[in-house]
Amino acid sequence: MSRVGKSPVELPEGVEAEITEAGLCVKGRRGELTVPIRGNVEVEQNGNELLFKANSREGWAMAGTTRALVNNVVQGVNDGWEKKLELMGVGYRAQARGSKLTMQLGFSHPVDYEIPAGLEISTPSQTEIVVSGIDKQLVGQASAEIRAYRPPEPYKGKGVRYAGERVRRKEAKKK
Repeated sequence: MSRVGKSPVELPEGVEAEITEAGLCVKGRRGELTVPIRGNVEVEQNGNELLFKANSREGWAMAGTTRALVNNVVQGVNDGWEKKLELMGVGYRAQARGSKLTMQLGFSHPVDYEIPAGLEISTPSQTEIVVSGIDKQLVGQASAEIRAYRPPEPYKGKGVRYAGERVRRKEAKKK
């Protein structure tokens, strides 16, 4: 059994947390996010630490989940989150312009991705995409949606992949 819910979340300098009816509101130098708190989980602020308590077995399961979500929010408003994607393949390139990411992924047409509010997408080079923001779930979802346009294939390794992702290669059919 995990004991994640029993460990406190430390609030770094410059990050404030406020317990409201809507949930836990966390403000930092990069922005503000709110985490909803379930009824069977209690959040207590003790100085610069947030403690999580529950009174039932299901409550402790949700306390661990809530603690992980709050920790992600605290890290997001303090430092932010980012995911890097790489384009592999001849002629594969990307360019971020305004609120759109335009990609050439080997189709007969360019692929346009509308950048969601609260995210920044930059292209340091034509084959790199950096998705950054304060909400970890939003950064991960946007990265997954971009990758889903052309996931890496196992024969030549072409496609959109996460930076550092290893693609298992297959051998081509033999006659």
